[in-house]
Amino acid sequence: MLLATLLAAVAVSAQTHVRIWQGGVSNRVKVENVGDMVFADGNVTIMGQQYAISTIDSIEVVPEINVEYNGTTATVRVPKAIEKDVTVAQDGAHVTITNTNVSNQVELVVRGQSQDGSLTYVGQYKCTFIIDGLKLTSLRGAALDIQCGKRVALEMTDGSVNSLADLTGGIQKGCLYCKGHLEISGNGTLNITGNARHGIATKEYLQIKRSTGAINIVKAASDGIHCGQYFQMNGGTVTIDANTTADGIQAEYVMLSDDVTPDNSKEDNGKIMIKGGTINATIAHEDCKGIKADSDVMLSGGTINILAQGNGSRGIQTDGSVTMSETDAPLSITIQAAGDKCTLDECAADPHKSMCIKMEGNLDINAVTTLNVTATGKKAKLIKVDGTAYLHGNSQYASVLDCLNIIP
Repeated sequence: MLLATLLAAVAVSAQTHVRIWQGGVSNRVKVENVGDMVFADGNVTIMGQQYAISTIDSIEVVPEINVEYNGTTATVRVPKAIEKDVTVAQDGAHVTITNTNVSNQVELVVRGQSQDGSLTYVGQYKCTFIIDGLKLTSLRGAALDIQCGKRVALEMTDGSVNSLADLTGGIQKGCLYCKGHLEISGNGTLNITGNARHGIATKEYLQIKRSTGAINIVKAASDGIHCGQYFQMNGGTVTIDANTTADGIQAEYVMLSDDVTPDNSKEDNGKIMIKGGTINATIAHEDCKGIKADSDVMLSGGTINILAQGNGSRGIQTDGSVTMSETDAPLSITIQAAGDKCTLDECAADPHKSMCIKMEGNLDINAVTTLNVTATGKKAKLIKVDGTAYLHGNSQYASVLDCLNIIP
């Protein structure tokens, strides 16, 4: 069976490729490299690789917009198949792409570098950004501004090093901002310098996939990573530098129109879920948290290393409960509370102490390979539970709990 059969209704060009989806993971192949797809004995062979047809979720043809930065300018190439839907506005290396299509995915491959450039994408349907050695500093706002309220995939090409920085003093919400659901993957490196507010900000959820390499928040004038709805980490390494002046990772509720009541129709609203990967965070500023959630913090795998050295700082803080298990992977937690009492004016009524973990709800420890919490700051505390701590037989953790009502 020829590839041409699959692409009968598609204008094929060098800016089109095929994605073969299996179990939520895809293999991306350029159309001109595919040649024939040979079907035999329940299998299909594409570019010498054999796939069992029963394991393929879908094979789709995706048009590819290419954006290449070169100093003070950028080159944008749009495939003919989608020219009628796509508008490009450009001022030097500041590019805005508007896509009016509401039924087919598009992918954007972004490369090159500029010290005065940005990319804004406006769309109404899910899309994918592939960054491949992108080094972009914006002097006008966000470096990458994705104005799409749907699922947005951000893939780093394996081995690539990518860096984004935004305008100091700008009104943008983040150096990298996504209006919708952002999913990051790919074994590359992404360095973020948030000069105005957050490093990475999403209006809805943010997921870091298992295949992700490294995300480094080099600097943030507010939170390192700030999410509406929820934050989920399945893999990769996230490093929050001491130059982050607010919380390391924060997830807040999506509210109803009254701006007071959490929208319970939103899945996992306000939660932080760590299922794998590594978080390294240094919290150097007063009254800031390494991990902060409006709802529950669910730790079911991975490695978490937090140094809370600002006065009144906390390693983990939530208005909900904290659960620790090894449902997804071994779990290792190391937190040091090294700060003193908060001295900010807003802390005058409650000059709270630096603390490793603080929750308003319950603590439920089912399993942890490593749980090291130390309080080295003046009058710093270990763990405070406003609700009840359940240890499920893990009595070896009892000595680190700075709370009452422990139920073994």
